[in-house]
Amino acid sequence: MLGYAEYRNFEGVIEQAKVAYKNSGQTMEDHFGEVTDMIAVGKGAKRPAKTILMSRYACYLAIQNADPPKEIVALGETYFAVQTRRQELTDEEQLLEDGRRLLIRNDIRLHNAKLADTAMRAGVVELIDYAILQNHGYRGLYKGPTSVAISPAFAISAGITITVF
Repeated sequence: MLGYAEYRNFEGVIEQAKVAYKNSGQTMEDHFGEVTDMIAVGKGAKRPAKTILMSRYACYLAIQNADPPKEIVALGETYFAVQTRRQELTDEEQLLEDGRRLLIRNDIRLHNAKLADTAMRAGVVELIDYAILQNHGYRGLYKGPTSVAISPAFAISAGITITVF
């Protein structure tokens, strides 16, 4: 309950988190679930008690709406700030990797165009002849297998690493 002495005080935090979530236009049930548990209360008697199940996102909203001077709340805010920064860095790395992949793909496209032009000037005119030329290129690149044999299953069994762009 994030350091709140009584559950009823914590319920306000949950309600504020729900308002924040509702205002984002998403479905409440995806992140806030309510169940009723029966808890023991003296001499074997039981009474219903409401339990709220929350997703990570709901917990984030609860932390944002809790009392910051409480140490546990400050730790929670710090945790979510660190996780947010980690995700931002991962997203930036992915964008850089995507950019590198596109540059390499463009380089390969240009080299393939040069290869086709050079092959045509050397007398390779028919498509079957060009396919044979490319197959020999694959055999040189992958140390023996033909283009037909270069498949994920074959590559794994042969210990060949194939990078897909």
